[in-house]
Order: sequence, then C-alpha cells, then structure tokens
Amino acid sequence: MYVKFFRCFGCDATYLPEEVESLQIMRCEKCGSALDAEYDYESIKKEIISDSFRRDTPTHWKYWPFLPVSDLSSLVTLGEGATPLLEHPAITQTIGAADLYFKYEAQNPTGSFKDRGSSLEITKALELGKNKVVVASTGNMGSSIAAYAAFSNMECVVFVADVAADVKVAQMRAHGADVRMVDDDYCIAMNEAENYVRNNNDSFLTGDYPWRCEGTKTVGFEILDQLYWKVPDYVIAPIGNGTLLWSLYEAFRDMVGVGMTERIPRIIGVQAEGCNCVVQAWEDSTQSIEPIDDPITVATAIACGDPIDGLAALKAMRESDGLGVSVNDDEILAARNELARHGILVEPSGAVSYAGALKVKDELVEQTAVCIATGHGLKDMQGF
Repeated sequence: MYVKFFRCFGCDATYLPEEVESLQIMRCEKCGSALDAEYDYESIKKEIISDSFRRDTPTHWKYWPFLPVSDLSSLVTLGEGATPLLEHPAITQTIGAADLYFKYEAQNPTGSFKDRGSSLEITKALELGKNKVVVASTGNMGSSIAAYAAFSNMECVVFVADVAADVKVAQMRAHGADVRMVDDDYCIAMNEAENYVRNNNDSFLTGDYPWRCEGTKTVGFEILDQLYWKVPDYVIAPIGNGTLLWSLYEAFRDMVGVGMTERIPRIIGVQAEGCNCVVQAWEDSTQSIEPIDDPITVATAIACGDPIDGLAALKAMRESDGLGVSVNDDEILAARNELARHGILVEPSGAVSYAGALKVKDELVEQTAVCIATGHGLKDMQGF
C-alpha cells in the first residue's frame, strides 16, 4: 500500500492507514469531517512509469498503486471500469466545444459508477476480516454494494432513503440484501447505518467514506488514459454527497504528482436546485456548507441535503479554478431526453452533468470537456 496517511478536511488532523482501518465510522474522530488519502508518489513512480503501463488497457484495477489495498491476491471485481468515452457530433455542436465527451458509467456491472467504490470497499472488508457490510443509499450505491457482497458471500444490510426508485430496491433484494426502508432522506438513512455498525462489531460500514472515494477516482484515471494522457480543459460531474467530484480531483492530482500529466482540469460541480447546498457555498464564497432539509429533486440519486464530502467537493471546485452550477428538474429531464434521442440513455441523475454543461456552454466554446454520465437510464425511467 502506498498511502502515507489520511488528512482531515475540517481540522487538518492526520491518521495513519492502520488507524483509519480501525475506525468503525471512517471520519475524523476530532471534528467528524471526511478524510483524504495522501500517497507516496516517489514510490509509485517506480511502479508505473513505463511504456507497458501507458499501453495497458484502461481498467479499474490497472491503477492499483493509487488504491489503499495491501493484499492484491484477494481483489474483488465484477469487471467494473473500462467504460467508454463517447462523443456525438450533434451534441458537441450544440455546446460549441472542440470536443465534448461522455464518460458512460452506465456500462458498469450494476449500471452506475458506484461499482468502482464498491469493488474497493468489499475488498477492504474482506481484508479486515469482516463478514457483513452495511450501507445507506438513495438507490445506486445500495444495489452496487448488494451485488459485490453477494459475489463475495457476505451478508448485506441496506438502509434505503424514501426517494429510491423501486427498480433499484428490487435490484438490492434480487442480490439477497436485507433492505430496510427509511421513511426519510439520505441523512437519516446514513445515521441508521452508522448506528447499526456501532452496535454490530462484525459489520463493516460502506458508503461515502475514504475507501469509496479512493475507489471512485479510477474514473478520472481512465479519462486521462483514454485521451492518451492529454488533460481535458473541463470535467463536469454531478454532486450528491460530493464524493465523485473530490475523487475526480484526486485522480488528476495523483497523476500530476507522479509526473504523468502537468495540470488539473477545471472541475464543474452540478447540483439539483432542490439540494444545492454545495453550489450555494461556492457562490457565497463561504468555508462552510448549510444543510438543506428535505432535499427534493427528480434526480433522486443525488438527493443529499447534507453531503458527507461536501467540503471536499467545494475544495475540488476552488482548487481547480472550477465552477458550481445549479440546474432545475425541468433542465435535468430536458438534458436526459436529448441524450436519449442521440442514443445515450441515462437516468435523470446521469444527465445532471450535461444539464450543467448546457447552462455554462459559453465557458466551453472551443474547449475539450468531459461529462460524467453516472447511471443507466433503465434504473430510473420517470418522465419518459
């Protein structure tokens, strides 16, 4: 493992990897904020800087030196990653970009980008000797963890927020998960999951904590790899809990750190208006995020009113000289429908990045940009 330590986003406290592995709730013990992994880049350089690394096909576990895993012999994978980078000329022309790509995460095993984080989390759970995993979810994360747990013969308990689409709940149950519906939003479901782990020492908490964040960043590595290590000008992604946005920033930071690239793209974070607390903080130039009670949006997968990694997402936008954008439900569905008419089927949450691109298209003229299309359209067909 090439992780040197984890640093708290809130109070700057540091933890050794073994200290983080011993935590039931993997957040800072001093202030409760999220933790960020920092790597030994000099050692990683010796591992990856080679022609063979550059030539190897982009896949999730290709980038294992940037993931906090000690035992490579017990990796858990369902073939996640290696998702296509799509471009449609008519859509690119609509935006006015030089190139506008869609990283089509719908082709992951359970239909969303969540499989990248799940692969690492289940690997860590087994590495630490756990036989039961627990997660809170608005849908996609629960169905992903349920699949990877089933593949690994582990028990799985999912606390599901009331906004989750029925098909996603059915997907969890199909994999044998113990599904516990929570008559409230994601924040309450998360509290239920954390309390369960506190009272059940044999269980392992999964979700938007450090392991998932580290696993998710391979989407950023693949983008660079598929563009032959040419850095795009912009990368655009939805903000739910903020994990994806920070993971992207981390990926680009890591590749600068080992000398594979020389700069970080500008990162645009897009939130639904019904839960746009991170974008509000960005617009107000504040250092704190004011939670939103009862977050409501057609993009149910990102209906998070108090994002765990909200501060991290805010940092990613600011440190990359990026932008924060809010989009309403009509704009989200219009973007989803336009993509579908051009053969790219995503759920409403998966179209949020394109809705944001349409909102700031003047920024993208003659630029190279990548939108993260996070989840398959068959997972949530509302509005069709």
